Amino acid sequence: GQMTRANVEGTRIRAAVCRAFGAPLTLEEVVLAPPGPGEVQVRLAAVAICHSDILYAEGAWGGHLPAVYGHEAAGRVGEEGEGVAGVAIGDPVVVTMIRACGACHFCAAGRPTMCATPYDRANGTLTLPDGTVVEHGMGTAAFAESVTVHHSQIAPIPEGVPMEAAALLACGVITGAGAVLNPARVEPGSQVVVIGAGGVGLDAIQAARLAGADCVIAIDLSDDKLAAARAFGATHSLRADTPKLRRAVFDLTEGRGADYVFVTVGSVSAYQGAFPLACKGGAVVAVGMPPSGATVAIEPVVLAATSQRFLGSNLGNAVIARDIPLLAGLAREGRLKLAALVTGRFPLDQVNAAIAGARAGRALRNV
Repeated sequence: GQMTRANVEGTRIRAAVCRAFGAPLTLEEVVLAPPGPGEVQVRLAAVAICHSDILYAEGAWGGHLPAVYGHEAAGRVGEEGEGVAGVAIGDPVVVTMIRACGACHFCAAGRPTMCATPYDRANGTLTLPDGTVVEHGMGTAAFAESVTVHHSQIAPIPEGVPMEAAALLACGVITGAGAVLNPARVEPGSQVVVIGAGGVGLDAIQAARLAGADCVIAIDLSDDKLAAARAFGATHSLRADTPKLRRAVFDLTEGRGADYVFVTVGSVSAYQGAFPLACKGGAVVAVGMPPSGATVAIEPVVLAATSQRFLGSNLGNAVIARDIPLLAGLAREGRLKLAALVTGRFPLDQVNAAIAGARAGRALRNV
């Protein structure tokens, strides 16, 4: 039973609205509800284009229209509803789509990315000036000047981290780095393979090096992305179409294979090829999301005989109140590259150009 917002006076802001799946977004005025109990309004300074935004805007995962997407953002707290503690007006924060009730089984176990409490995005914080409800895309709706979100969705960051870099912490960085630090818990001296050297893969590579991995092998089909992988700390790079790829990986890992293989692309063939690269007792970590219904064949006798593990990682299983300040601090110290992930910068009214560049695969992250 959420209170409806129709009777509450809102603020008019500009946002990029999706009115038809697959059509360009339209920049228009929408009405943003003020923060209710437990909510925060954030004035945004930067929002990045994530592949999930593109898929939603194409209609791949359904939802109501009109909608405002965007979920990888940073800004400053503008207003607080009652019952919000720990942040003050004007504080720099990262805004994420990770909405956690704090009370369900998973939240109580410290797993906010798995929160079981549903949220009705079609009764969120946005309407058109005529009162039509606008879907609160991914519970965030950050392709806009401001957002109103649940306090669990924001994490404070130190002053001095550039906002466009900070925005990437909301999703891409915690997805890639978080997979390494949380479900996998890569140990010093590990041998690591990262399949896919896009933004998420580069964050996995950086985090593996920070965790003390001895050898980090990047695998991709693009020579440019492999060059980026080396700049972000990969010790070796291999083209995905290398003949005898498994032999090449074993030669680089003391003849035994990788302790961890991170699949950061949504490709079934990448998953199919991941298991043979792992050592006995090694883990394949699922980060990239292929389309629903796509399957991979696994031979259980091999999994059992080699004691291998297959782990899923959603948003790096992040606890944002812990992980985002940690990663932001590493960025401020120069130990985690964030600004280098930003390929292009666009004003809000050029959001369609930013999306087109990201869709064409030319960008690590457009902001």
